Amino acid sequence: MGYLPQDYGLFPHLDVAGNVRFAGQRNRPDLLKRFGISHLARARPRQLSGGERQRVALARALARDPRVLLLDEPFGALDALTRQQVRDELSDLLANVQLPTLLVTHAFEDATALGHRVGVIDQGRLAQIATAAELLSAPATATVAALTGANLLDGDATPGRAGTTVALSGGGTLSSTARATGQVQIAIHPWELELAERESSTLTDTVVSVRQDRGSLMIRLARVSVQTAPNHHGRLSLEPGATVGLRAAPGNVRVFGAAGRNSSAASEPEPRRRAGPA
Repeated sequence: MGYLPQDYGLFPHLDVAGNVRFAGQRNRPDLLKRFGISHLARARPRQLSGGERQRVALARALARDPRVLLLDEPFGALDALTRQQVRDELSDLLANVQLPTLLVTHAFEDATALGHRVGVIDQGRLAQIATAAELLSAPATATVAALTGANLLDGDATPGRAGTTVALSGGGTLSSTARATGQVQIAIHPWELELAERESSTLTDTVVSVRQDRGSLMIRLARVSVQTAPNHHGRLSLEPGATVGLRAAPGNVRVFGAAGRNSSAASEPEPRRRAGPA
């Protein structure tokens, strides 16, 4: 197993070539060339940038000719400006390496950028394993939904013909296509909420702050957050303290029961068991 720790764990008294040589007990000029660090062979770790240190650490992990890679929070030691660049570099490197890789991270954005499948562990248990798109569209638990950035609200569900109406704690209602009854949590992502006139809305909230974020408008309200295009709020006042209405398509309102399980998610079949030695 090749291991890349959070702080990269490079030996400060060895140069780049020495760090890579340590793992495989032989010189690996092929790995230095592969990761574009041949010109840094005599440099010490303190002379390297964050991305360069990561490439050296990954080359060292591969110097053992491992069958699997383990990456432990590989971006935890990086500042926000460097994080995206180094993450993109690592994505390209892993695509070339073609090895099974297990990445441990607390950041959903990092998991979606690097992982073909994402497993969410909650209190020591695997809550769900799926593609990032599946985790976003059909989270199995409220914890999974929160990890993907969804707003969570408590409420009381009343089933109806077309699904469920949830009376939210703190006032207001939202409808869902899922069927549920009693105490529930609902999850809805910021980009699935639509601003509206408060007089025509079943849910209202108070503006706390507004900021630009990569071409979107991020609106933090007292109870939820909304992400929208800069020109999609019409004549609504977004000054702090203003009250706005909120709407959501029922299909985007995910309902979780008291145990935190998705009320609309289909139950998973029992795994087939094959006869034979254990």
